Amino acid sequence: MSILGISFSLFLISGIPISGSIFLASFLALLPIYNPLMAAEIMAHSFITALDNFGFLAIPFFVLAGNIMNQGGIAKRLIHLAKVTFGPIPGALFYCNVLANLLFGAVSGSAAAAAAAVGSSMGDVQKKEGYDPAMATAVNVASCSSGLLVPPSNILILYALVSGGTSIISLFVAGYIPGILLSLSALLVIFAGRKNLPKSSAESWSFKELFKAFNAALPSLLMIVVVMGGMVKGIFTPTEGSVVSAAYSLILALIYREMNLSHLGKIFSDSVITTSVILFLVTASSAMSWVFSIAEIPSFVSNGLLSISETPWVILLIMNVLLLIVGTFMDMSPIVLIFTPIFLPVAIKLGLDPVHFGIILIFNTCIGIITPPVGNALFVGCGVSGVPIVKVIPKIIPFFLAQLVVLGLITYLPELSLWLPRIMGLM
Repeated sequence: MSILGISFSLFLISGIPISGSIFLASFLALLPIYNPLMAAEIMAHSFITALDNFGFLAIPFFVLAGNIMNQGGIAKRLIHLAKVTFGPIPGALFYCNVLANLLFGAVSGSAAAAAAAVGSSMGDVQKKEGYDPAMATAVNVASCSSGLLVPPSNILILYALVSGGTSIISLFVAGYIPGILLSLSALLVIFAGRKNLPKSSAESWSFKELFKAFNAALPSLLMIVVVMGGMVKGIFTPTEGSVVSAAYSLILALIYREMNLSHLGKIFSDSVITTSVILFLVTASSAMSWVFSIAEIPSFVSNGLLSISETPWVILLIMNVLLLIVGTFMDMSPIVLIFTPIFLPVAIKLGLDPVHFGIILIFNTCIGIITPPVGNALFVGCGVSGVPIVKVIPKIIPFFLAQLVVLGLITYLPELSLWLPRIMGLM
């Protein structure tokens, strides 16, 4: 255990990527028990075993679908719908940013993709209309993480597979209310500071314009109905749904004529790179999980937490604090891969449903990706806007505090996550 923890920390500090740090630390932790050849064989076996899961095929297809949407005009129509919805009210472009991230997240399942697509599309317009660039970046970063909760979500798929078979469809449906609450928390923070917000220059707002924007975005919105409806009704599995999502988005992009077949090479290569990063993290973390199991770390953590208190709300508070701390320096995928096998057994002992715990865990990662020093969404959002991180951090603090309140609600009010799956007969 000490070799694993110390070597992992040293590798991270030295600048080795998280996946490489996990791999090397796991290998070193095996050397006191096995000879180098046997340790290498164990690592190789854990890699193969980790990927031997049909459900992982959903990840590359949802990644591909998200990339096609970003390039094929789908994101632009969703963003336009969001902009027209709020019209000329004070701070309209901020409200639009939140809604656009929610809509784009609901069809792409990626926080980083939402931050890049929405931020790049709205940045220039916000500058022209007198919006504070740092505040605009904070709004974009704080609201883009709704894509991790509102399906389809690659990180929810990852949790489902790592947790040992939690229903992906149940997790997808359970994420709707928490995802909407995350967006609402951003809207409330914006509303609280409405007195200092500029008024949109849009003068031609009308219900006719709104109806026109809605019709233009309707085919994109229907993808949510087709993919989620098909999965909930049992017409196809989540993996098959990911293929439907990619095919639907490709057909739509070709109809919009904002991309052609020559663009597919770049889209496919970007999707392969993103998928490779995710799957290498999966395999490396699988090896670390195997080391955890032989060292009986999950049992050790479980006994340690339960020795502090047997009161569920206290244990959940401790878990959330630990996950929030870890989230400041670790990306969402390794958090899910490393901490699911450690914390899930404790949660089950406390009587939590695995679906509920999954939403709690993912919501923690939503907060983690907007916090320095390793906030993925924070870096993407600042990179797109060109605003230094040091100027954005003070602006993002109110959003961070609002998300902590929502995290508390989701943690201690299970029905916020479980009500929809139950009424739909998924649980």
